[in-house]
Amino acid sequence: MPSSPQLSERISRLTSSLVREILAAAQAPGMISFAGGLPSAEAMPLLRDTPHSHDWLSPVFQQYGQSEGEPILRARLADWLAECGMQVSPHQTLVLSGSQQGIDLAAKLFVDPGTPLLCEAPTYLAALQAFQLFGANCLGLPLTNDGIDPELLAQIIETYQPRAIYLIPTFQNPSGHCYSAENRRAIAEVLDHYALPLIEDEPYRELMYDNVDRTPICSLLKRAPWIYLGSFSKTLWPGWRVGFLAASDDLFPHLLRLKQAGDLHTNRPGQIRVANWLACDERHKDLAHLRETYRKKRDAMNDALTNTFGDLADWEIPAGGLFFWLKLRNAIDTRPLLKIALENNVAFMPGEAFYPASGQPVFGTMRLNFSHANSTDMRKGLTTLARIIENNKPDV
Repeated sequence: MPSSPQLSERISRLTSSLVREILAAAQAPGMISFAGGLPSAEAMPLLRDTPHSHDWLSPVFQQYGQSEGEPILRARLADWLAECGMQVSPHQTLVLSGSQQGIDLAAKLFVDPGTPLLCEAPTYLAALQAFQLFGANCLGLPLTNDGIDPELLAQIIETYQPRAIYLIPTFQNPSGHCYSAENRRAIAEVLDHYALPLIEDEPYRELMYDNVDRTPICSLLKRAPWIYLGSFSKTLWPGWRVGFLAASDDLFPHLLRLKQAGDLHTNRPGQIRVANWLACDERHKDLAHLRETYRKKRDAMNDALTNTFGDLADWEIPAGGLFFWLKLRNAIDTRPLLKIALENNVAFMPGEAFYPASGQPVFGTMRLNFSHANSTDMRKGLTTLARIIENNKPDV
């Protein structure tokens, strides 16, 4: 019998992605999926070439490219970020194979086995997967509608001496919360005081349906190092896998070398298509159409939830993003309900999976996506899901 190969010690920490596993199951015929953050095909823009567009099919762009990204895209990313309040040079931008790659690079940059790293509780599941793979001790900070508590943040920094903090301040995944302007400033002051590096993740920034403050915390920092992550997977086409980061000058060279060691460069034709879109006047109409489409879907989901979950759960109407975060009035573990739901052709994300392993288990939460299903399937799927929860209430 051949002996088992000896693998790295980190493989013992490697977990599968629950989101990806559910998405695979959600492809089954007849499945109504509220699980992943899948954009709606009807909301995605029809990309148009203009006389000023770069030819993305040119043989030049079929060869190897620069690890940093196409110069034309990096220049337009700097302009795009300036519209968000981020004053950065093109040389501070790095094009990624989706913003998930940026999380991976940040994990490689900051994390050794046992490294304390701060995050929200709950937080993005795939970020936990990446940080914990490299051995991070992820410490979760409770979320309110306004964000995390700056005073608690300072106390935790004093106590645990973390190496960095990972935040999703704008339409947070999974909760949908958007940090207030006052909270953003207060957090920036704390991070500057301790010179604690910030990893700020904003994949949902452009999906705004109500007027809220979206000032990047990175733009408020004066002393702390920072990494700002963005993506075009939610505004253009996710299959291209084009994301980006911008970073403070002290971190950028390390991130570039890590990308060089990882995938050499991001796909070049996709980069040129994104650069062309950023330069065209139609992008403002495209974004307006995207927001209006999702606003209607959000409102349809809220109406359907009111009719099906009104007596079972509490939730806030998200001002942006792609998700509702439900807190069940009976705090049951929703993970066992997933198998039952899938057997009834409904997929959802159990909320327990979004909490760091180092904290106390938090039961009775669910993340529901509203961008993918149509209104008829929404009502049907939520009715089924509500019935499953009713049938599995704990005995009082």
